[in-house]
Amino acid sequence: MLSKNIEAALNKQIRIEAESSQTYLSMACWAEVHGLEGISQFMYKQSDEERAHMLKLIKYVNERGGHAQITDLKAPKTTYSTFKEMFEALYEHEIFVSNSINELVHITFSEKDYATHNFLQWYVSEQIEEEATAKTILDKINLIGDDKGGLYLFDRDIQQLAVTSSVAINPK
Repeated sequence: MLSKNIEAALNKQIRIEAESSQTYLSMACWAEVHGLEGISQFMYKQSDEERAHMLKLIKYVNERGGHAQITDLKAPKTTYSTFKEMFEALYEHEIFVSNSINELVHITFSEKDYATHNFLQWYVSEQIEEEATAKTILDKINLIGDDKGGLYLFDRDIQQLAVTSSVAINPK
């Protein structure tokens, strides 16, 4: 059984994961209307992944005797002045999510809920990967600078990243 405190903290994380999915979806739309097909595919895939993270939390809460709550979401930003600004926002958001997961882990540890603590270790590892990916992408964007040819190649490269990671997640 989950304590009410941990249930509330997990429900907060469910909302954060749902908002993350919406954030990536909004970024995908922005990229798509700006002709950045590779970036949009990457963002659509990330949106799906964040939704899966949310569903995993929902199932856990309900299976542990709690009640997962689906609440209103904060609307994501819908426009960016540049694709670099968008990826900077993405990186900052992933740091926010990591901090939220870390706080959740701290709560489970302080309440000696080792089952939930163990469950959350997957999220800790996932956030390390998410932050590293966002940082690597930002590093590449900084290398490109204002080079339009570099942007074209970057868009193609990130499209391959979306396809490759999609195959790794959903092998046929």
